Amino acid sequence: MIYIIDRVEQDEMNWAMKFEQLIVLHAIVTEGTFRGAAERLNKSQSAVSHMLKNLETEIDIILLSREEYRPTLTRAGEVFYRQATRVLQQMKELSTVASNLNAKQEPEVYLAVTATFPLKPVLEIIGTIRDEYPATHIRLSRESMGGPIERLLRNDADIIIATMDSVPVELVEALYFSQVTIVPVAHPDFEPARSSHMKTINEMQGYTQVVVADSSTGEFVQSRDLLPGGLRWTVSDFAAKKEILLAKLGWGGIPTHMIDRELARGDLVVLNVEGYQKRQSQLFQMRKRDKDVGIVAQSIWEKLQM
Repeated sequence: MIYIIDRVEQDEMNWAMKFEQLIVLHAIVTEGTFRGAAERLNKSQSAVSHMLKNLETEIDIILLSREEYRPTLTRAGEVFYRQATRVLQQMKELSTVASNLNAKQEPEVYLAVTATFPLKPVLEIIGTIRDEYPATHIRLSRESMGGPIERLLRNDADIIIATMDSVPVELVEALYFSQVTIVPVAHPDFEPARSSHMKTINEMQGYTQVVVADSSTGEFVQSRDLLPGGLRWTVSDFAAKKEILLAKLGWGGIPTHMIDRELARGDLVVLNVEGYQKRQSQLFQMRKRDKDVGIVAQSIWEKLQM
């Protein structure tokens, strides 16, 4: 029995040593030199070389060619390194899970949700989170166009729900969340709505298109479904947009869930406009890859997928 315990302990020591060797291999490949790897890992260059040599001896594979000034992966080394990076990533994720389990409740979590999506499903989740984590303040904002991704990348939001338009995918983790249907509508007495034939862009340029302003302020400003060269009113939200359309003062696209009653009663009708047909907008929940995740934000993230 004592022998078995000693053997297990020895295996664990060997595994710990091999994991550190993988870190050394990764540093050499990414830095390009043994010296660079040594500086990055705060080790001596001889220690780095020794650890790599031990790894190659243990697995009986030459991982790096030393024939040039900069070490390069051998063909077998490339295969081994690809798997090694997966192991390192999994260990990083496991470390994050452990940190989250030991973490304290965040004082605040910020969610930014695109204005095209109904809030009810999100509010139900927030209600559950409030009961589970009463000490955490939940902030919720409605954003348009590039507003959500701008808040996320500026670290003003922890989680967003938005389209993938203009999103730098290498910086965010994104999961499909839902979709909304957006249709161009107007009051039935608004002149372009009085007939069902398709209106050309030229025909529609003389009628006011009502658009919701982009809530972003910088590089993520977007324009979507805008009639080129046409008259335009800009409003701050969809509620104002709908009121203007009901007042027979313009036309524009609105998510169908916001106008179900008006469409059913005939207070608004779908327009047949060239290039402005019904559109399915795919929405994703997103968070930054390089940002630490607290236990409350993680709980919200998981509940959004249920």
